[in-house]
Amino acid sequence: MRCARRVEAVRIRTAIFAVYLLASAVGLAVLMGFVLRDVRLRYVESMRRTLSDTATVLAALLESGAARANGGSDLAAAWREDLPALARTSGTLRVYVTDARGRVIFDGNSGRDTGRDYGLPKAAGYDEPENASVVDGELRVIAPVSRAGALVGYVGVARPLVSVTEAVWRARVRLALGALAVAAVLVIAGWWIAAKLTHSLERLTLYAQTVRDGRPAQPPVSRATEIAALARAFEEMRAALEGKAYVERYTQALAHELKAPLSAIRGAAELLGEEMPREDRARFIANLRAESARVQRVVDQLLELAALEARRAPAEFALIDLRAAAEEAIAAARGLAAARQVTLSLEGQAGAQVRGERIHLGHALGNLVQNAIEFSPAGGVVTIAIAVEAGRAVVRVDDMGPGVPAYALEKVFDRFYSLPRPDTGRKSSGLGLSIVGEVARLHGGEVTLENRAGGGARATLTLPVA
Repeated sequence: MRCARRVEAVRIRTAIFAVYLLASAVGLAVLMGFVLRDVRLRYVESMRRTLSDTATVLAALLESGAARANGGSDLAAAWREDLPALARTSGTLRVYVTDARGRVIFDGNSGRDTGRDYGLPKAAGYDEPENASVVDGELRVIAPVSRAGALVGYVGVARPLVSVTEAVWRARVRLALGALAVAAVLVIAGWWIAAKLTHSLERLTLYAQTVRDGRPAQPPVSRATEIAALARAFEEMRAALEGKAYVERYTQALAHELKAPLSAIRGAAELLGEEMPREDRARFIANLRAESARVQRVVDQLLELAALEARRAPAEFALIDLRAAAEEAIAAARGLAAARQVTLSLEGQAGAQVRGERIHLGHALGNLVQNAIEFSPAGGVVTIAIAVEAGRAVVRVDDMGPGVPAYALEKVFDRFYSLPRPDTGRKSSGLGLSIVGEVARLHGGEVTLENRAGGGARATLTLPVA
């Protein structure tokens, strides 16, 4: 069942991560589509502005040369004289000059198009106001050259669009690499968010499972308002269900435990109303006293157990010498041990100190000792050993009885569960070991019961050392 819940939690995490990843991928793809498409336009626009500025500057320079020329046939010679570097221009940037009719009279790329008719700007498809056009795979920008207010020609600057394509490709590669880096960050962030959310759900599931199994648990703490509210709702539901179950369980158990002694008391009372020999009357009166004492003992133990279970936090604990507390428990049980011919032995070091409530801790030790005496045969020995191991105080109570049946090892600390005593076959109230368990919980320790290899049972109470 736990594995199935784990798979379900992983599926929820995967679903959240997949939805997040799909939304991020679609958004990033759409954004990158717009950006990559806009790269070429931006590069072409930037190149056109650069070429336009270059053409304007060259036109201003050539106008001064045109002022010294005597005619159209001398323009080329005058411009070559003023700008000798233009004649050697080659490569990606090409500078050319046309006359007023659009015929090329100078080509900076080794005279490639000299004499060719480029036509007038409007006929050649140049736009306004930049005077730019794409012709034969080139982006061309022209600027007019005037002399005395009259148009004498055009200076043009051209660049192949192939160079733009290469630059655009390099820019797109850089953008794609950047997008991959962003995508990697989004993937990591998405997985972290999904894991963080489902981790809180998994902790809530573990808390619910712990409560279901009857083990003590604290609701998980989360900074997320919704998760914290859900945890509080779980805790409130647990408290309500436990309270209802507590009342039902105790009512049923109390009715069951009191049924037998009340029946005995009722029967004895009815018989006492009749005439009977003095000896029988004394026997029935003794039975009334024994059964009423039994009822009183069950009620007192229930009240003590209820008070212990209701406490969620320890009070102000005092420093207690564990050996001294064990000696007091042994002294209180000597009468019972003598009646059953059982010897009590205390072993272990002195100085083992714990913090706790002396009354409850002494009662727990007394219950362990009494339980061991009741299950020990006549002439047996009950040994109480005290030790400090790994920073914990350990009290072991060993008896020489028949031990605990395997089916009862996990039930002996349940309320009202009791095993028949070897000599009489009668059962106790079944609350003594439950009280020991609650006292151990209140003091931050634990209690266990197991069978010894050499025979008999061993109860072990472990508490934190002060």
